[in-house]
Amino acid sequence: MNRVVKPLIMLAFLLSATGIHAAVKVEKQGDVVRVTIDGNLFTEYHYQDVSRPYLYPIIGPTGEGITRNYPMKDVEGESRDHVHHRSLFFAHGDVNGIDFWAETSRKDKKRGRTIHSRFLELKSGRTGTIKTQNRLIAPDGKQLATEIFTIRFSSKGDKKFIDFQVEIKATHGEVVMGDTKEGCMAIRLASSMRLRAVDKSPGKGQIVTSAGITGKDAWGTKAAWVDYSGPVKDQTVGVAIFDHPSNLRHPTWWHVRDYGLFAANPFGKRYFEKLEDHSAGNHTIPNGKTLSQKYRFYFHKGGTEQAKVDAEYKAWSK
Repeated sequence: MNRVVKPLIMLAFLLSATGIHAAVKVEKQGDVVRVTIDGNLFTEYHYQDVSRPYLYPIIGPTGEGITRNYPMKDVEGESRDHVHHRSLFFAHGDVNGIDFWAETSRKDKKRGRTIHSRFLELKSGRTGTIKTQNRLIAPDGKQLATEIFTIRFSSKGDKKFIDFQVEIKATHGEVVMGDTKEGCMAIRLASSMRLRAVDKSPGKGQIVTSAGITGKDAWGTKAAWVDYSGPVKDQTVGVAIFDHPSNLRHPTWWHVRDYGLFAANPFGKRYFEKLEDHSAGNHTIPNGKTLSQKYRFYFHKGGTEQAKVDAEYKAWSK
């Protein structure tokens, strides 16, 4: 065999074996967009007849679901709190005074809906892409703003990644992102991964931030990344969310709970820092302007050190 061809064949085999060349397929199937990696389900994008679009399920690096099933599916042993914690999603609890986070009405907030408008791109390849346009609709039917989600899916070996870019466009007047802890780039993890003890069963999860804070003390603190790991079917897996250096108020605050909710939130300053000024974290997007935020979800085996989360963050953030 040719001396050049043989090493190239071996290299191709090794790259394939490590998953670097994994094929990502993105296609509409019924009322969802299905994302597969090398023919295996990774996730589905739900966008029809929902309070807001979301990704569910998320199949982790061991082949098991890594997010809670409720409320999409009832599974014995799972918690059933917070019906609006739908797997992986972006939402905020105060946009011009309207709540796009919760799904049930509250006395102090009127609830809005995030409505799918159209897909701008559905692309398969080594990286799969869903690019979609949404409308933020107030209870009276008026549009407050336009959202663009660009969601990219990729893998490398047993590591999986979701890159989620959010553009909030002030297309219908000034937009004020209000100060609240209820937001924003969020995931609700499998109940088995929780840190909090429930029903006399100790939580086996762990939370670690880039600032070195661990456990429930991480709530409300600022960090470039947070990693949340725990057992799923007797194997330890984890999810890290990365906050890009170009994002508003980087490093961001973290709305990370010991029961499995996990969210990056650049708008909750007065909540997280216990300030009296209720508008301390407000951010105004002038009419015609756009706020763009970039996040990465890193799904990995093992705990934070084993998964080399900090090294992954530094490579991505460059």
